[in-house]
Amino acid sequence: MNRIYLIIGLVLLLFFQVFILNNINFLGYINPYLYVLFVFVFPVSKNRFPLLFMAFLYGLLVDLFSDSGGIHAFSLLFVAYIRILLIKTIFQKSDTDLSLFKLKSESFGKVFNYVVILTVIHHFILFSLANFSFQNFSGVLLNTLFSSVFTLILYFFGTFIFSKKSQ
Repeated sequence: MNRIYLIIGLVLLLFFQVFILNNINFLGYINPYLYVLFVFVFPVSKNRFPLLFMAFLYGLLVDLFSDSGGIHAFSLLFVAYIRILLIKTIFQKSDTDLSLFKLKSESFGKVFNYVVILTVIHHFILFSLANFSFQNFSGVLLNTLFSSVFTLILYFFGTFIFSKKSQ
């Protein structure tokens, strides 16, 4: 039953990204890309292939709707690839612990670091590929900073609203 909720949530997230968030461009620097949440909620396992394949398809769907030529697919695929390394580093998990890993059961500080690092890396790659030039490197950094902050605010606000209160 949880997988059905996960699939429905990811489809709704895709539509929310494509039809609402892609139309936000505040002051030329703030473009929220909440679809990176896909990598955070995808179940963790030692076999990376399902995540990498699904991340590529998910990013490709965003690219198809955004007419962006593969930059979303590449940036999401890269973040999905380094996710296991970050889980092992930040959460101090071994290969045997990965099957039991749940983001919700970890401390807020570690989750915050994990989400911030992945989001900033994703956004930096995305804006670097979109710009594809060193002439506007300060613009890439500003886009990365402001869009990452706005995306993180949306992520943590949504997590706070949609999380179940434990008694």
